Amino acid sequence: MSLKVIGAGLGRTGTASLKVALEQLLGGRCYHMSEAFGNPAYPPLWLNASKGKPDWDAIFDGYVAAVDYPVCGFWRELAARYPEAKVVLSVRDPDRWFESTRETILSEGIRDLTARLPEKAFFEEVVYKDYVGHFGDRAFITDYFRRHNDAVMAAIPKERLLVFQAGDGWEPLCAFLGVSVPDTPFPHVNVRADFEAMVAAMHQALDGDPANHDGVRAQIDFVYEERPGR
Repeated sequence: MSLKVIGAGLGRTGTASLKVALEQLLGGRCYHMSEAFGNPAYPPLWLNASKGKPDWDAIFDGYVAAVDYPVCGFWRELAARYPEAKVVLSVRDPDRWFESTRETILSEGIRDLTARLPEKAFFEEVVYKDYVGHFGDRAFITDYFRRHNDAVMAAIPKERLLVFQAGDGWEPLCAFLGVSVPDTPFPHVNVRADFEAMVAAMHQALDGDPANHDGVRAQIDFVYEERPGR
């Protein structure tokens, strides 16, 4: 199976909602950080990819699309590996994005959590590597966000790229993919409150057993339990 859509947008740009939307439109699974978090099979594969030894077939076996971290850190490699895939760059206001990441994926709480997992090297070397020493630094992180988006827009041909905000709804995404617009509302999942509750529950699961992958996985599945295609 080959990827049909590559998400180049950084996490907290509506990537969870985009994941659910793509699963509905494409009728298959979409890879997302939620697939890697708590699943011990994936982090070693991503660590190898970060060292220039990717096994994309193993990572994306059974998936038709991929978004969010760590995918967005490998958008160049994936765009080259899957030349027929379309690229969706999910974006939002840089300062609002910073505020969201500071309270969620780049927060001290989530970093403390990932440091407790056996796969902490995956988070440190693959997910957080470009932010080390700058957590909470608005100027650095918003500049990083802009530079990332500019690089994608400069490298991917316009006919292959959709710059997308979750608030745009179904129409531009469906037109880009050449599919019909569903008669259901555009998904809206993994809002900040959901994320915070999920992280708190993960900490609780690990308090009882530091190797409790099943407990961590259960909290992720709870947030995404209504997604199509699963």
